[in-house]
Amino acid sequence: MTIGIILVLGVFLFVFRKQIQEQGKKRLFRFSLAFLLLASEAFYHLWLVYENAWSLKTALPLQLSDLAVILAIVMLLTNSFRLFQFMYFAGLGSSIQAIVTPDLGRFSFPHFRYIEFFVSHGGVVIACLFMVVACKYRPTIPSMWVTVLIVNLYAAGVFFLNKWLGANYLYIMKKPRSALQCTLLSRHQKKSTNRVLFCIIKKHN
Repeated sequence: MTIGIILVLGVFLFVFRKQIQEQGKKRLFRFSLAFLLLASEAFYHLWLVYENAWSLKTALPLQLSDLAVILAIVMLLTNSFRLFQFMYFAGLGSSIQAIVTPDLGRFSFPHFRYIEFFVSHGGVVIACLFMVVACKYRPTIPSMWVTVLIVNLYAAGVFFLNKWLGANYLYIMKKPRSALQCTLLSRHQKKSTNRVLFCIIKKHN
């Protein structure tokens, strides 16, 4: 049902695209969605602190889908076309993957963690679609390869950070707990670009 709500919101963007493209409404939507994502991210970390669960090993926004939330906020606030190019391939793909294979442990609706998770990742999807519909941004083939390069370099940096912290960001050091995630991401989880390629294949076949 939660995924269905996100799909409906995405459809609404296209159905009411002419209204959204009006300058005043477009600006209001951009800043409102950015504020929602920022509030969601802030309350999530406050909740982790309250639960004594915040840790450098697990709570830094270094997973690609978590980083996408922060980048989506910046993209919406700055109306950045360059950032959209990266977000279309890496951000949209990683967020869809997170939604389809949520790693929420024991938390389910209506727990705060469940709601925050789908608001943040669903918000990234809506943000990317909004840039396509309202701002008429379009991805380019060169940007696809630049995104792959950036994600590879990012993964290399995260690998060394994982070694230093004893963490497992990007699931580079070991496979995720979910068997479904393992299936979708392939047997070689250390290749973090699978997250990007998942989106690329879906959108260019």
